[in-house]
Amino acid sequence: VQLQASGGGLVQAGGSLRLSCVVSGTFVNFNPMAWYRQAPGKQRELVGAIRSGGGTTIQDSVKGRFTISRDNAKKTVYLQMNNVKPEDTAVYYCYVGLGTYNTGYWGQGTQVTVSS
Repeated sequence: VQLQASGGGLVQAGGSLRLSCVVSGTFVNFNPMAWYRQAPGKQRELVGAIRSGGGTTIQDSVKGRFTISRDNAKKTVYLQMNNVKPEDTAVYYCYVGLGTYNTGYWGQGTQVTVSS
């Protein structure tokens, strides 16, 4: 299983980005599919997760601005980022779990930089 994340880049504050993560190889009903981020000097943190049944978890700091979704037919998990802020600047990583947040696969990361 390999994950390929894309969609990062440089965006002005208030703008939008959509991150995509495509899973190649054997695709199962991964649970959860998630996005994490890591800013310089900080620990990696969960941004949002979507479970196989469709339920989602979103970090409070991005609630109302970010949305996570998945398309199993396309083997893809998305992170729609609206009204981005400079504090959203980080490397964003996708993750697909095998029933837990501790056993799964990671993508390579995509840089998101928000200018003020």
